[in-house]
Amino acid sequence: MRPLQSKINTNSSQFEENRASMLEFVEKLEKHLAESRFQGKEKHIDRARKRGKLLARERLELVLDRDSPFLELLPLAGMGNKGGFGAGGTNVSGIGLVSGKLCMINSNVGSRKGGSVDYATVFKSLRVGQIMGENRLPSINLVESGGANLPDQAKIFNYGGESFREITRRSKMGIPTISIVFGNATAGGAYVPGMSDFSIFQKQAAKVFLAGPPLVKMATNEVATDEELGGAEMHSRVSGVSDYLAEDEYDAIRMARELMEVVAVSKPHFTPTEPVEAPLYPAEEILGVVPANPKNPFDVRELIMRVVDGSRFSEFKPEYGNTLVCGWAKIHGYPVGILANNGVIFSESANKGAHFIQLSNKNNIPLIFMQNTTGYMVGKAYEEGGIIKNGAKLINAVSNSEVPSITLMIGSSYGAGNYGMNGRSFDPRFLFAYPNSKIGVMGSEQLAGVMEIVQRASAQSLGREYDEEQGEMLKAMLTAEAESKASAWHSTSELWDDGLLDPRETRNYLGFSLAVLYNQPIKGSDGFGVWRM
Repeated sequence: MRPLQSKINTNSSQFEENRASMLEFVEKLEKHLAESRFQGKEKHIDRARKRGKLLARERLELVLDRDSPFLELLPLAGMGNKGGFGAGGTNVSGIGLVSGKLCMINSNVGSRKGGSVDYATVFKSLRVGQIMGENRLPSINLVESGGANLPDQAKIFNYGGESFREITRRSKMGIPTISIVFGNATAGGAYVPGMSDFSIFQKQAAKVFLAGPPLVKMATNEVATDEELGGAEMHSRVSGVSDYLAEDEYDAIRMARELMEVVAVSKPHFTPTEPVEAPLYPAEEILGVVPANPKNPFDVRELIMRVVDGSRFSEFKPEYGNTLVCGWAKIHGYPVGILANNGVIFSESANKGAHFIQLSNKNNIPLIFMQNTTGYMVGKAYEEGGIIKNGAKLINAVSNSEVPSITLMIGSSYGAGNYGMNGRSFDPRFLFAYPNSKIGVMGSEQLAGVMEIVQRASAQSLGREYDEEQGEMLKAMLTAEAESKASAWHSTSELWDDGLLDPRETRNYLGFSLAVLYNQPIKGSDGFGVWRM
């Protein structure tokens, strides 16, 4: 593969404007991420310290191997949601190395709302569970939770049970779960260690019971203490719910790391053996290459060459369907196929993308989709040219592709373009987004304009005069509302992505995600659905 040659002038005013605007998004992202690392009010942290407790992120760091990377997932889930517990909920989740093995770690933030589970935390846990199952990742749960947040119970009760079911299903698949209980694990939360393959309880700290003393008193009139109902020593010596009794937090973490040395997990299917080439162009330039405003066009090859090894890219059909760039490359030594938008999707682009996905499946190569499109091309000539059936081929190929995939949203993601480029509803293994990205049925201005046309037609059909002043007010309101709901901040709070990232970190995120994908054999699809020719 020959390296791509950049045509960007890094000294131009346009480059500097892009960079300055993107830095504003990055600074806002860093602010929100800092807020997501909040681990409780000062008085709650002080109380934990006085009890000799570590905080959630400290426990997580001790579990990880020294110098292990850590891919935190869904850190801004629930951000800004009224009644919720704030960005990230009460759980820190991510992938790292434990005893040399890729592992998912979930750490309850016990000093934040007692580690109780709100609406966003439930759905974050479900998404994390899906990632574990699809990628066959063992997990370590660092448990300290008061169970369901009772005001949310009507909304989360039915969904919460799925996380317990999936622990046992992963166990059946040979994907182990290790749980360490450092404090409360009450009511439904007791089933987390109860259904795990291995459970470790901390002496004089773990409290694991279906009902605490007040509820037992109410239900049976029996008087019992926390320790009698669910203490670590009782469960280790009497009930058998605990497999290991740890003297303190450090002892418990040591036990979990030792267990990870013992448990059988799938060996990496592929690990790069050759030296990895860095891109020819620095990652810092991505800030000036990718416009902060998705309406401004740019050549997506300029991003690709700053992400892939040696800036080498073997482009497929480079002269055909040029609004979709397709080709093969390596990222951190891992082979990958890339589909990247260079604007609206025409029939030729859709056909080319479908063909490329077939070839990647035949050759067992995972895919990366880089989304930046307003969707499929519309208009009389394009409808007559079969944009629907050709667009359907691309969606068909994405739907039936069996090689694992990663989606990266770098700009616009509107309409069926989101589907054809492997949006959330098509289950990519990972989906990350830039903080400037936008998602929706259509752009805010188009949405407001369509509504204006509909309202004018409605007024005309009723023989009424269209109120221009009221129409302008409504149009402005609709534009603002659609713009807000299309933003990356809204999308990530709703868990439509697995995390927003600083564009300069693109190569690292993709490289680590590919290491997860290549942790098991990759086998492409042998067939696709009916192609409407």
